[in-house]
Amino acid sequence: MARSGLLRHSRWDALLVWLAAGHGALLLTAPPFWIVASALWWNANTISHNFIHLPFFKTRSLNILFSAYLSVVLGFPQSLWRERHLAHHREALNSRRHGNVSWRLRPSAGWMLEALLVCGWWFSLRSMMPDYFMGNYLPGLLAGLALCQIQGHFEHVRGTLSHYSRLYNWLFFNDGFHVEHHAQPGRHWTQLPRLKIAVDAIQRSRWPAVLRWMDWFSLDGLERLVCRSPALQRFVLQRHEAALRRLPTVAALLPSLRRITIVGGGLFPRTALVLHKLAPQAGLRIVDASAEHLAQAGRWLPKQAELICQFYDVSAAGCLQDSDLLVVPLAFVGDKSAIYRAPPVRHVLVHDWLWRKRGENVVISVLLLKRLNLVRA
Repeated sequence: MARSGLLRHSRWDALLVWLAAGHGALLLTAPPFWIVASALWWNANTISHNFIHLPFFKTRSLNILFSAYLSVVLGFPQSLWRERHLAHHREALNSRRHGNVSWRLRPSAGWMLEALLVCGWWFSLRSMMPDYFMGNYLPGLLAGLALCQIQGHFEHVRGTLSHYSRLYNWLFFNDGFHVEHHAQPGRHWTQLPRLKIAVDAIQRSRWPAVLRWMDWFSLDGLERLVCRSPALQRFVLQRHEAALRRLPTVAALLPSLRRITIVGGGLFPRTALVLHKLAPQAGLRIVDASAEHLAQAGRWLPKQAELICQFYDVSAAGCLQDSDLLVVPLAFVGDKSAIYRAPPVRHVLVHDWLWRKRGENVVISVLLLKRLNLVRA
């Protein structure tokens, strides 16, 4: 196709056309429902999505034929999906300018003809492979559509988000560059990595959209759960106090501490509370980028604790040189390895995952998957 000049935008689109052909061939092998669902979800967010924005072929007839083929393979009219998706982009643009604008279903010859083709495909499957149609194809179709709904919802639930995993963007043809795609929806998928913009933390996610519900089980989410449960508070305080007492260097250091700085000590400040109990003579400084987190932590902290609302930057940590002890949380945002390589103060306690041993260390809790590492400058 590339050599014959059939493609309009890029030779790489030939790969998507061949993969679409492979999707159709796969369905003819009567695969289990989970393969039907996964293939539908993958195709809708890669081949179909890219074809919506930049139809692959130079001639209108080939684009119409490929749209009809995608409709049969996906189980829903590609033209209808195109209308809805482009309206979504218009809605996103108009909502920033004039408020929300809703999409309305309108009949058109294109998607109605494709719907007839889909029905014909279903009738054929039902006639030739009734067990497969009822037991695997239809459940797989419904599950695939549910995955697409989850994908679309979590791409925008907190505003438009990008995901920069190389593996995901290799498998999904740069679908993770979603902020960039919304900024320039007419750009070809191969160009999106070049358009990567310096998005801030609220515009990126560590999870692909279909797994972004896992943010509900993030460290912040679990921390909020602890804030609501006195039983969990007692548990984490006991585990952290026991861990600190088992570190010989810390146990010897406690009576002489004068200033303790804790990074990310917002929400439930378990380390600050334990250290205040074990070294009451030491001043506490809490550095957290979230004013909300600091306000929450203030419910438990002693009144004399110093609360600083700013982002902790390892490269600019000289302002904290008066600290005898620096505590870094498990959810630290930044280069934790730099802290291990060059501790910014004399003694640094780093909360880390159970499998990451550094310096003098002790397990906080196997259940929490946490370890406490002590490194010294």
